[in-house]
Amino acid sequence: MSRRTAWSLAAAAAVAGLAACTTPALAPAQKPTASIQRTANGVAHISAPDYETLAYGVAYAHAQDNVCQTAQQLVTVRAERARYFGAGTGLLGLRALPNDQVDLFIKAHMDDAALARARAATSVDAQAMERGTVAGYNRFLTDNLGRLPAACNNQPWVQPMTLAELYRLTEVSTVQAGIGALADAWLAAKPPAAKAAQSLAEPAPNLADAAAAMREAGLLDSPFGSNAWAFGRDTTGTGRGVLLGNPHFPWVGANRFWQMHLTVPGKLDVMGASLGQTANVQIGFNKDVAWSHTVSTGKRFTLHELTLVEGDPTSYLIDGQPEEMTQQSVSVVVKATDGSTSTKTQTLWRSRFGPVVVVARAGLNWTNKNAYALQDANTGGARGTDVYLAMNQARSVADLQRALRGLGTLWVNTIAVDRQGNAMYADTSVVPDVDASMLERCAPSAPAKALLRGAGLVVLDGSQSACNWRQDPSSAKPGVIPFERLPVAVRSDWLHNSNDSFFYSHPQQTFNNISPLVGDDVMRSRRTRSGLIELPELLARGPVTLQSVQAQLFENRNLAGRLVMPDLLAACAASAPTEAAKDGCAALRGWNLTSNADARGAALFREFWRTAAGIPGVWRVPADKAQPVATPTGLKMGDAAVAAKVWDALTQAVGKVRAAGFALDAPLGQVQRPANTEEVIALHGGDDSEGVLNNVGDRAAPGITTKGIRIDYGTSYVQTVTFDERGPVAQALLVYGQSTNPASPHATDQLRLYDAKQWPTLPFHTKDVAKARVGEVLRLTRP
Repeated sequence: MSRRTAWSLAAAAAVAGLAACTTPALAPAQKPTASIQRTANGVAHISAPDYETLAYGVAYAHAQDNVCQTAQQLVTVRAERARYFGAGTGLLGLRALPNDQVDLFIKAHMDDAALARARAATSVDAQAMERGTVAGYNRFLTDNLGRLPAACNNQPWVQPMTLAELYRLTEVSTVQAGIGALADAWLAAKPPAAKAAQSLAEPAPNLADAAAAMREAGLLDSPFGSNAWAFGRDTTGTGRGVLLGNPHFPWVGANRFWQMHLTVPGKLDVMGASLGQTANVQIGFNKDVAWSHTVSTGKRFTLHELTLVEGDPTSYLIDGQPEEMTQQSVSVVVKATDGSTSTKTQTLWRSRFGPVVVVARAGLNWTNKNAYALQDANTGGARGTDVYLAMNQARSVADLQRALRGLGTLWVNTIAVDRQGNAMYADTSVVPDVDASMLERCAPSAPAKALLRGAGLVVLDGSQSACNWRQDPSSAKPGVIPFERLPVAVRSDWLHNSNDSFFYSHPQQTFNNISPLVGDDVMRSRRTRSGLIELPELLARGPVTLQSVQAQLFENRNLAGRLVMPDLLAACAASAPTEAAKDGCAALRGWNLTSNADARGAALFREFWRTAAGIPGVWRVPADKAQPVATPTGLKMGDAAVAAKVWDALTQAVGKVRAAGFALDAPLGQVQRPANTEEVIALHGGDDSEGVLNNVGDRAAPGITTKGIRIDYGTSYVQTVTFDERGPVAQALLVYGQSTNPASPHATDQLRLYDAKQWPTLPFHTKDVAKARVGEVLRLTRP
């Protein structure tokens, strides 16, 4: 039997098997059918008579745009990247790791039986949607055998999906802010040699290096953030809410958004965007509410400092009693460059808290005295589908709060408005139930304790059972903080978030008795500061509208430039020390302090600031917690040592821009281009470090090259929503487009709209969708 025939039979059997186990046989006229319509820019509108058929249509439509992306993700969760792709790298959540490391982690972490048990506890509707997702994707494969996009057509790794693999896809996303971010730390954990001498006291970790390691893992000051603004009836002039949702997420990989409008008559009518394989809208709106998410400051895991049994480094003490670690051996197949394969095997270790990890740069090593285990609050989470289904059906901010009690928004804040003019901020993400008193009572060794402030890592004393997480019976998940003890605010004026904690949601908003693991009063995001400067100016100009919000976001003010350029230019006029620095000064004098596409010198400033921002003592007025919006500011050019480093940063930046072949005063749009296409499309927006609200960046390959500054993350699905008598009024962009297929007309069409700062109006009502429809309606009858 040929591989193609086998694949076809397997796909058909998978679809038939799912149908057979979910619904009785129906006559053809009775079989449920999904309808797929497309409007401008390939936006998909899917309707169906039930949730399973809806998900069937969603999965099919998503595969039309992104089948190769999904097929690649399935290779990842099957732990077969190294088998098919060899020694390259693959994305695990937000991180790129060697393929064999990705495979080993997947083999070790995924517990299919536990994931299935978690799904069995969800609602009938949630389970039906997941069955429909699998069947819809497999139907697409069967319908398009041999006619897939070039990137995956006739590839042996393109195979039908199973329910277990769908659960794994969700799990990878679920733990990407926990053990998934430290997968390599788990793989690095090996016990010391049994006969090794007792370890001497280790030096305290370099906290700056520890913080850098956590940034690289995406666990500290991550660039993958967002802005969201909620304006209530006191500020809009209409009595209704206005929302801006501006997530900053990758433009490639599993964390790409996809636009859809979902309808089940009488039950559901919701529009927006989602990540991955889901038939729920994660950021969007219905006729009464609109919401968005931002990445929360909450901690998703704790580390536990294990006290090891003397002479036995794989046993540890709990309340004075020894307990053995468990070991797990996993094997993966690795393809060599000549096509041959070999098997790689590794042993991984666990404690009662979770995997044993080693993060050497943070001083978390496995010695003869101590080891460190990671407990992830999101592992095995299955509440998201039900929580989002309830959010999708909400009719008010109060309904959204009831939905959020399920703690299914795993690592994000929720910012929302409703047609009654209420604005809401809520961090109801999943956070270990550890309060300030436990942090003090369960403090580990002094070096490990210092990691909380220095690198954002929570380490608890793992030798006491009383130092495990509190088990509050009111929580939707034992061991995590319940809704009632999380920060939630509803106001009639405004609320916002740009990835700092609840503390900065509004200048007059206060919260009480919130665990420090949810957030603190330190402002870390320069975009938070920008928001607290720009939002009052926006409000002072009159009632807030969609157009005024859009204009504010895309004004692209560069906060860092505004803070440091006066001092730099004053120093330029007095004593630029080199010809290159003088040339840089001349170019920057013409910069308009924005990150608009026409801003001359903005690219030079970007390269300068990448280095200058990290100079110790660079600020003339350092950060003052009592004045978080006003400080830090200025360049300390009066300090000769600091000034020398600033001039060196400018000289280096001039050299980089020239080596890349660009003029020092080249317009930003001439330099800044998307990484996911070779089309010449100018991009506006600035880097997170610059405090530009419209944040775009070049995470995979930072820095200017002969190909320019290639943007691969940032503003992604950006929506503005309000309400009229009929329902929602929404204008939105999916910046990188609906499709990952380069041959699709929807691979770059919205990039050009973004370039022109155009915001398409989204058709929501049935008549409006029909009027805006592009092409014929596709009807899919479910087996």
